[in-house]
Amino acid sequence: MEIHYSHENLQIADPFVTIGIFDGVHTGHMAIINRLVSYSRECRGESVVITFDPHPKLVLGDVGEGISYLSTMDEKKALLAAAGTGHLVIMEFTREFSRVSAGEFVNDVLAAKLGTRHLVIGHDHHFGYRGAGNYSTVREYAARAGIAVEQIEGIVSDGAVISSSRIRSALASGRLNDANRWLGYSYSLRGTVVRGRKIGRKLGFPTANIKPSDRYKLIPANGVYAVEIRIEGMQLTGMLSIGTNPTVSRDQGTRSVEVNIFDFDRDIYGSELEIVFRYRMRDEVKFSGRDELARQMRKDMDNALKLLGQA
Repeated sequence: MEIHYSHENLQIADPFVTIGIFDGVHTGHMAIINRLVSYSRECRGESVVITFDPHPKLVLGDVGEGISYLSTMDEKKALLAAAGTGHLVIMEFTREFSRVSAGEFVNDVLAAKLGTRHLVIGHDHHFGYRGAGNYSTVREYAARAGIAVEQIEGIVSDGAVISSSRIRSALASGRLNDANRWLGYSYSLRGTVVRGRKIGRKLGFPTANIKPSDRYKLIPANGVYAVEIRIEGMQLTGMLSIGTNPTVSRDQGTRSVEVNIFDFDRDIYGSELEIVFRYRMRDEVKFSGRDELARQMRKDMDNALKLLGQA
């Protein structure tokens, strides 16, 4: 996959294009990407995905404390490349750009700059100033510019269309199985190992405290998870706790992410790793004391080993 950081001076023959944020590049997005890639190959054209960076909400001030996303730009690149995308165009999203109308974008970018032959969009796609460009208006603008437009129906699961917001809600409420099913892969989180209070070591379960690499990457609901860990070329297994450590911590307002890596005893402070969320085992619970917590952690380890196929 070729990556372009501007839409200026691109030399792409017969571009077949789709546009979007593609947060998570989930199964709904993949219906669009797969159609784009297969049809462009069938017609001997080239598949082009246009996305934006930074996230529009970060630019437009619609941030607040609750903004989060499923995939960083690096993760999007990897997922789109694996899907067979030919070209990824990453356009800088600015306040000035946010005022470009859908008609201007079709005419000035898709037609004039890219020479788009075919445009594929999702079932509820909106773009342009204030999201005024929907399928009907975009098809009208595109027809004038000689661009064919195709709309892909949403993928329905459990009575509703799969969407990034629905997946974020599932992760935030502890429904990891639903989130992973709708994503089409297991959710992951990258971070750096930092020093903690070493309470886990005193309980017989040394943990690595993780500082997420991206402040806006969604951290799933508090609880205990069976996970895989990718670090320094190794793929390991473990159990991970997200929460405020109510049994041993007085600071109940600060969330932490801690992983106990099975059969592993190395100094990895400062190392980068990736946590892959396979199963959510239980909620975070306040126990009567450290002894009861340690007993539960032994049960958690046994359960994780079984779930991960290691028992």
